[in-house]
Amino acid sequence: MNRKWLVPGIIIGIIVVLGMLIIGGYNGLVGQRENVNNALANVDTQYQRRSDLVKNLVATVKGAANFEQETLTQVTEARAKATSISIDPSNATPEQLAQYQQSQGELSQALGRLLAVTENYPELKSVANFQDLQVQLEGTENRIAVARQDYNAVVTTYNTTISRFPTNLTAGVFGFDRYTTFKADQGSEDAPTVDFNS
Repeated sequence: MNRKWLVPGIIIGIIVVLGMLIIGGYNGLVGQRENVNNALANVDTQYQRRSDLVKNLVATVKGAANFEQETLTQVTEARAKATSISIDPSNATPEQLAQYQQSQGELSQALGRLLAVTENYPELKSVANFQDLQVQLEGTENRIAVARQDYNAVVTTYNTTISRFPTNLTAGVFGFDRYTTFKADQGSEDAPTVDFNS
């Protein structure tokens, strides 16, 4: 072998290997970023499903005689606020995600109050449409929790990948930034008080 080709051959080999590492790292990050976007879209889908069910639930409850109008108004306003906030995961700041999560939490709280108040209306609880909507809402709340867990899982994988060497170099060069995960709702760390004496 001719020695004059040895050094250029080694340099070309290093360049090819580095190019393959960069291309592989970039393509892997693009795939993971798309997984994050898809996971957040799944969360949005479940929130939208809940919003649609809430609209039907409010319409059903309005038919109940003398139902507390204030409770319905709170649910309707919380639903409007929750649906007015959307989020782009590629540009989301922790503050924006917190605002998004807070508006959805407010809807959850208003919905909880609505369902609690309906306990005082036996004629409403016997309506099949109301019972069906209540079951669907319970299922949707579970779907939301799973979708948020799935989102957090893919975000954690993505954030870990862009932090590890050598992918962190590729991420830095091509502008792959960290994503924010969903946090537990404020106050969820406090166990509810159960009092059987009242």
